[in-house]
Amino acid sequence: MNIEIYGKDNCPQCDSAKALSKPHDYVYKKLGTDFTREQLFEQFPEARTFPQIKIDGEVIGGLTELKHHLEGKS
Repeated sequence: MNIEIYGKDNCPQCDSAKALSKPHDYVYKKLGTDFTREQLFEQFPEARTFPQIKIDGEVIGGLTELKHHLEGKS
């Protein structure tokens, strides 16, 4: 499972997503360093919060959706 987390500084939800993803193969990308807001909305047009997450290239949503996916409730 390849997890991509798109987050930002000072984001407790982003930190939680990273902690949940630690046992898996994950990449963390940070706003302003790895992508711009424009690039974020190109990949996640419905995004309203951070983090935004992809698993195996598929957009799953945010922290809540990540928890459900990892618990097998996706």
